[in-house]
Amino acid sequence: MYLIVGLGNPEEEYAKTRHNMGFCTINKISKELNIEVNKTKFNSLYGTGMINEEKIILVKPQTYMNLSGEAVKAFVDFYKISLDNLIVIYDDIDLDKGKIRIRKKGSAGSHNGMKSVTHMLQTEEFPRIRVGIGKPDFPNDMINYVIGSISEEESKMLEPGIEMAKEAVIEALNNGIDSAMNKFNKNCN
Repeated sequence: MYLIVGLGNPEEEYAKTRHNMGFCTINKISKELNIEVNKTKFNSLYGTGMINEEKIILVKPQTYMNLSGEAVKAFVDFYKISLDNLIVIYDDIDLDKGKIRIRKKGSAGSHNGMKSVTHMLQTEEFPRIRVGIGKPDFPNDMINYVIGSISEEESKMLEPGIEMAKEAVIEALNNGIDSAMNKFNKNCN
């Protein structure tokens, strides 16, 4: 069983923001695998489906970013998910727009959603896919940058990263996280 979690903020005003790259990726995976993410459990929207005879659960926590770990931990505990079979997808300011980076483990960096996940799980040892959103023009304006609305033009720059993240998840589900890393990490700087 696999648990694929996209981090984001739940309200409509945040739908088209840089901080919602995780939700955007889950939406793409949902469409690709024909899994509706419309059920509620553990303060999350989720949906279940199958890939290669393995159950997968797609999750969009509705707790707001800073409490994402509560939802992730609830799903991990309830379904007894091996942390090797958890993939968390989130935005990253240290990657250029349109790029992704896959890791088997690592620190949360400055990302509050990932800080919550690692705190609740009490480990950094689980796969994650970071979707690049680039840095703000003014570093002191970080909060407004990540939750600020994005223009149509910028959306086109972010789209390749969301698409690649979707493909990377599917590759990981089909062939393992190492295969996804080999295939997709070479495309990022």
